[in-house]
Amino acid sequence: MTIIFLVMGLFLVMFFNSSITSWFQNSHSNLDSLYIDAKKKVMVQNETAKFWKPADINLIADATLKQEVEYGKDLIAHTAKYLGPNGSVKQITNGMNCNNCHLDAGTKPWGNNYGSVYSMYPKMRARSGQVENLYKRVNDCMERSLNGQPLTKDDREMKAMIAYIEYIGSNVPKGKEANAAGMYDLEYLDRAADPAKGKTLYDAKCASCHQVNGEGILAVDKKEYTYPPLWGKNSYNSGAGLFRISRFAGYIKYNMPLGASYENPQLSDEESWDIAAYVESLDRPSKDLRQDWPDISKKPVDHPFGPFSDSFTEMQHKFGPFKPIKEAKKKKEN
Repeated sequence: MTIIFLVMGLFLVMFFNSSITSWFQNSHSNLDSLYIDAKKKVMVQNETAKFWKPADINLIADATLKQEVEYGKDLIAHTAKYLGPNGSVKQITNGMNCNNCHLDAGTKPWGNNYGSVYSMYPKMRARSGQVENLYKRVNDCMERSLNGQPLTKDDREMKAMIAYIEYIGSNVPKGKEANAAGMYDLEYLDRAADPAKGKTLYDAKCASCHQVNGEGILAVDKKEYTYPPLWGKNSYNSGAGLFRISRFAGYIKYNMPLGASYENPQLSDEESWDIAAYVESLDRPSKDLRQDWPDISKKPVDHPFGPFSDSFTEMQHKFGPFKPIKEAKKKKEN
């Protein structure tokens, strides 16, 4: 009996010692994880605190200017109500809003915002091969992203949109880039972006808003989209900036699905690239791009249309891998 009790006692000591040790190890691991998460959260908070914020429209003292800026904001947010197929002013666009590409009326960090527009324009753009002013830049969006017709310099709507864009970016010094302006530049993958993988991800994460066929969802009034079309006859055309998959991938990384942000992304980098590849592999309106990129050596590595100043194919320029193209370009420049 004594021997039996000794064996049982030894077993219990070993069992509880192992359990207690395991508990402390798990507890220590959990504390480490909590500490790392808290540290990351503080780092992100410190970073986002430096992000550009638009100048406050409510601080405009001039009543006439304030009215014009507010009209410009409404035009950005609800472009189609004024300029879409059923627009109250003109019928010259595809029904999308500027807000569909420039989130929160062009004010969201990494949401293709206007933070650096006023500070950097006029500026030289390689796509046109000329110095562009804001009239040219706004009309680029009208003709490409909205697949429509240009406005004139004297149109009230053109003046109002420019007044809005200039005012909200007036807190950024001329020649300086705003923090978290435009879209995030994702690191290139070591492989080509995969439309097949992208379709699976799109169906799971995007189709509930943009629909399986990419046609989006019209608002009740049928004048604008609650969720915009991502391909098809009513979407942006092949000349739009978002038709480059690096731009689309960087755009959705911190903005999609609905509710995502820099602080709370819902897509990995690879998922973003693959969804972009799928969306950009589908049919959309085309644009005559023969006047674009007069110096073809200035084309971005992911510009999907030739001719190119290198030997890589259109397919690789569209889907990647992009690192070899970038390395060859850099070697040629050196």
